[in-house]
Amino acid sequence: MLEVDREQVLAHRIAAHGLHRDETDPNTLAVFDLGLQNTQRDTAALSLAARVADEVTEESMVDDPRFVLAWTHRGAPHFHRRDELPAVTSALVPLDETDAMNRMLFQRRMVEAAGVGALDGLFATARAIREVVHEPMTKGAVSTAITKIIPSGLSAWCRGCQATHVSEQVMRLAAVHGGTRLEAGASPATLAPLEGSPPMRTEPDPAAATAVVVAYLRLHGPATPTEAAGFVGTTATVAKRMWPDGLTEVRVDGRKAFLPTGDVPALENPPEPGVVRLLPPWDPFLQARDRGLLVPDKARQKEIWKIIGNPGALLVHGEVAGTWRTKAAGRKRLDFTFHPFWTLRPAVKREVEAEAERVAAVRGFPELRVAWTG
Repeated sequence: MLEVDREQVLAHRIAAHGLHRDETDPNTLAVFDLGLQNTQRDTAALSLAARVADEVTEESMVDDPRFVLAWTHRGAPHFHRRDELPAVTSALVPLDETDAMNRMLFQRRMVEAAGVGALDGLFATARAIREVVHEPMTKGAVSTAITKIIPSGLSAWCRGCQATHVSEQVMRLAAVHGGTRLEAGASPATLAPLEGSPPMRTEPDPAAATAVVVAYLRLHGPATPTEAAGFVGTTATVAKRMWPDGLTEVRVDGRKAFLPTGDVPALENPPEPGVVRLLPPWDPFLQARDRGLLVPDKARQKEIWKIIGNPGALLVHGEVAGTWRTKAAGRKRLDFTFHPFWTLRPAVKREVEAEAERVAAVRGFPELRVAWTG
């Protein structure tokens, strides 16, 4: 049995995620096998800038016809390769009622109380979206329209909106099954018909679901069913039904985990992780569910993964070495604040500041100012 330590695993993941910046074409990046999350306007572009050598702008993903933005994994917005979205959509059909209810995440109790099964509610909402969205419509307009035609239990009073409308998570999970995408770069969030969308599928596709787990293991492995389930948004029991063949058991600091057998040589001999990168909030590297492996100190985990308002992460020579935030000072200057977890050498700080220049350029700021808290 192969035994490795966390440093070797992190070196392997840095290479798997393309963070050595060896590629020039975004389409070749393995992170798109799962999708590139775009929770804020520029997070996907900054994740791209950390991985490709060519110039990246805020519009790089918006203007590239090879990619499409949609609410997919866990209802979060992800860029996917356009020609792979049908397979992703099939993978997102819950395996059964229990799986569907698990995917409701923070709104599970509301759906349970609705008196409508999670599967029935999901696809009733998807059919309503197909009926309503024939041209680009803001999220609010879609919500208002479908609330009138879906089962009443799937709606609730929203204090923020001061209105009764469909459950947020139900709508997000249903949108791609309803044949819609998100308009990349639009604010507020805007749904639009997905060109060439196939008829809605309601039967699960176990092979497609398993392909998502394989992609997770290739990017975030060695990993366990519980960790893969966390990415999918379900339970370990369900994830085991998606579990692929062709895996090798690996011991990571004594803990049992699994990796596709074909990736074992890459884990055994990963390249040195001698890179410095500024990872934005929700970067794919930070989406691994074994946060204790990425950042062993629990207090520091709380600094990186917050309930609201995650910072970016400093990746320094194989370790998450601190956090960073930015604030615009007018239209020309972007101010950076770096909070390292330990003292960084002057040469490393210079590398960090060079990456800050790249981030500022992505966001369209010709000037920047840097402050260090330690």
